[in-house]
Amino acid sequence: MFKTNLVEDCKKGKRKAQLKLYNKYCDGMLCVAMRYLKQKDMAEDAVQEAFIKAFKNIEHYDGESTFGAWLKRIVINQSIDYYRQLKYHEDLENHTLEVAEEQNQSWEVEEHISTEDIKTCIEKLPEKYATILKLYLMEGYDHDEIGEILNIKANNSRIQLHRGKKLLKEQLKTLRHERFA
Repeated sequence: MFKTNLVEDCKKGKRKAQLKLYNKYCDGMLCVAMRYLKQKDMAEDAVQEAFIKAFKNIEHYDGESTFGAWLKRIVINQSIDYYRQLKYHEDLENHTLEVAEEQNQSWEVEEHISTEDIKTCIEKLPEKYATILKLYLMEGYDHDEIGEILNIKANNSRIQLHRGKKLLKEQLKTLRHERFA
């Protein structure tokens, strides 16, 4: 059965189609939620709630993007909302700030730095910066989209990305010194 048929069957309220879509996407969506929620049980709860929302609102899925992309956005929003509701971290800043001039637009890193090293360093950053970096680098959202997701101004997203990038570079320098010391 094709995904489009599954989605159409879900729109008709067919439970078997919902189960098939759930089984197809649950593992991938759990990985997405784990990027934002550090505890597996919290991530699982967020994914469950996201699927419930998706199935309740599936008539709003218009097919312009893939079902997976549509669902992923719901999971990201749910994970961030869940994270906030549980007061698991300090609130994201929502101050009006001037745009920081980025001196170096490059995201290049030294050859010996792996993707896993970068992910590990991002996880060590304060959550407000880690979240912006994940949304920008891993999920591919632009600042307007990040602002919408986090309920902050796009300008704040740019600034927090700039600050997060600066902190990430410091983490990577520390990692480099540890390896070559």
